[in-house]
Amino acid sequence: MIQLKNVNKVYEDGFHALKNINLTFEEGKLNVLIGPSGCGKTTTMKLLNRLIDYTDGELTIDGKLISEINPIELRRQMGYVIQSIGLFPHMSIYDNVATVPKLLKWDKEKTRKKVDELLKMVDLDPDTYRDRFPHELSGGQQQRIGVIRALAAEPNIILMDEPFSALDPISREQLQDELVRLQKEINKTIIFVTHDMDEAIKIADQIILMRDGEVVQKGSPYELLTNPVNQFVEDFIGEDRLRQARGLPPMTAFVDEGYPSINVKYSMEEAITVMVEARKDQLPIVDCDNKYLGILSLYDAVKNREATIDSLVDESVIAYRETAEVEKFVASKETIAPIVHEDTTFIGVLDQDQLLNVLHEQVDQKSGVTS
Repeated sequence: MIQLKNVNKVYEDGFHALKNINLTFEEGKLNVLIGPSGCGKTTTMKLLNRLIDYTDGELTIDGKLISEINPIELRRQMGYVIQSIGLFPHMSIYDNVATVPKLLKWDKEKTRKKVDELLKMVDLDPDTYRDRFPHELSGGQQQRIGVIRALAAEPNIILMDEPFSALDPISREQLQDELVRLQKEINKTIIFVTHDMDEAIKIADQIILMRDGEVVQKGSPYELLTNPVNQFVEDFIGEDRLRQARGLPPMTAFVDEGYPSINVKYSMEEAITVMVEARKDQLPIVDCDNKYLGILSLYDAVKNREATIDSLVDESVIAYRETAEVEKFVASKETIAPIVHEDTTFIGVLDQDQLLNVLHEQVDQKSGVTS
């Protein structure tokens, strides 16, 4: 966890870049710093890898003062992705991705395995791309390499400074989707700087909106969209986004708490019985503490009656936090939306019939249809 307590940054010419900043970047969360030019978002990021030092206050990483950490060691423990990508043009894709592992003196087998694993993670075939050079890749592919290079040494913290802003709209949207998907797998603490509110809303767990060196508002995308603290926040978010967000409540408004689940300790025949009686073709699987594990399909269960449930759990079906925006599910291609508390305790499943009714009501209102 990263914490900034009463942090100030004053430059030699007297410019007060950061004013009494209090922030917490929780472990495993994607945090977006956003605001107009000169608001302090990039300055805040540069404090985290000691490219600059703060004037006063306290900045800690996992409880340790950052001023007591060697800057070089600190930077080697962090991933860093920048707008201009920054790949070394004379080096192969393999050597680019392996840059930090080589500095850390990883052995060749471990390094090669990690590079191939990361290339596969972003849908770039290692045999095809490993020995290519940056100029042989598209801009979107190069930025993918920039992202996985930051992951190569398995850092806990990744800094991303407007990494997608130079890309065309299609590539940018694809990489935003890729980042959201990757974060579900790697679960890193990410600090992401952008000036694009749509990007922030799409990817963030926490948005920090800044102005003139101060934090104006911080919270989940839903919190900012539904409860802006002042006119500046409203103006920055934009009337259209606010109107759209206020149309749909969070997941909790649609949760079906009576939706059945299956304990992972059940036999396969017991699981099949539950699904048949509930007339469901897929059900959430939970452990003995009611923590969500994944989904079991009736098709897989019937096809593999001798298997254990844990061997058939589909972990790719994500669970949504109870405070998540419904739009994230609406925009997905998933057919079921398990809903959990922050500690992954299973609550229920999104009631899609209820959601559909609300969506129909909104469409009717916009089109002027009355009952």
